[in-house]
Amino acid sequence: MIRLSEVVESIKWGVIGAGGIADRRTIREGILSAENSKLIAVMDVIPEVTKRIAQKYRAKRAYFREEDLVRDPEVDAVYIATPVYLHAKQAILAAEAGKHILCEKPLALSTSDCEDIMTACRRNHVKLMVGFMMRFHACHEKAREIVEKGMIGQLVMGRAQLTCWYPEIPGAWRQDPKLGGGGALMDMGIHCVDLLRMFIGEVDEVSAFANTIVHEYPVEDTSTMIMRFRNGAHGIVDNYFNIPDAAAQNVLEIYGTNGCILAKGTIGQSSTGKITAYVTESAREYEAAQTRETTVQKEEFSPPPRNIYRAEIEHFARCIEEDTEPFISGTEAARDLRVVLAAYESARTKRVVRLS
Repeated sequence: MIRLSEVVESIKWGVIGAGGIADRRTIREGILSAENSKLIAVMDVIPEVTKRIAQKYRAKRAYFREEDLVRDPEVDAVYIATPVYLHAKQAILAAEAGKHILCEKPLALSTSDCEDIMTACRRNHVKLMVGFMMRFHACHEKAREIVEKGMIGQLVMGRAQLTCWYPEIPGAWRQDPKLGGGGALMDMGIHCVDLLRMFIGEVDEVSAFANTIVHEYPVEDTSTMIMRFRNGAHGIVDNYFNIPDAAAQNVLEIYGTNGCILAKGTIGQSSTGKITAYVTESAREYEAAQTRETTVQKEEFSPPPRNIYRAEIEHFARCIEEDTEPFISGTEAARDLRVVLAAYESARTKRVVRLS
């Protein structure tokens, strides 16, 4: 179980990149709602955005440069929610200022930049966590418990899907490969990779397709990845920027020798969804007729919804307070990025790419 906070002294937060996801979700649902956190300062390069958000959330101070925010002596930790190409520079700057860091995913554009960030954090004795908040979903935690208890047997396949409709938007950094590193695969696929790694383990080989078939921006709007995990299990990750939100199922499927786990609506920014486990008897014989009359125990789980952004913030604040390692470390994030970059290489070269 992921331990959430009890009442502890508040960690004081500064936010770098206060627009976007920080405004939509993480400040309100995470920092302000957490029992062990307090918002102190916000920063954005657009002054009117910074002022508006500071007033909206009653932050003590508004900054227009990250250098000024990380020098704030009252700030204990920073949340970095800027375009990906800025993450390495800003995270290293924060580490050198002695601030603990929660950075949005992907951690950086390259694995070497990830290593530089982690080195700076170790050198300055600060914590680093990366924003794969879907690991904190109550349904995903329940699924992990089912897997770890061996209820569905030896894992043989997993699938994670995340799609949305994302049309051309002038100036959108996610549609510029130099700023975001890629399209649907980099932006959404890395979440799916992270979830499957949490359930199944490390990835050995990757094969992928990634191309643009609907929109006209220079990043992919269509991607499908196949993985072979170190334990031999297979994985599928499919991500699209060209399927209407209302049609997106965003499913998680985990299959094993004794059954499967199906979760619907749990992959994404929402904290809702449901999970169903199908478990058969451990002893089975081949049935040529495929009538599927074998006894199957079906159990639906509806764990109490827990806001994934609040859980993420409370967990990291607790790690700072107790000097423990975050659930999603820089090492984990670098491994996720390595898989995604291998998928891009596979799509480009039309070859299977080995990671080990």
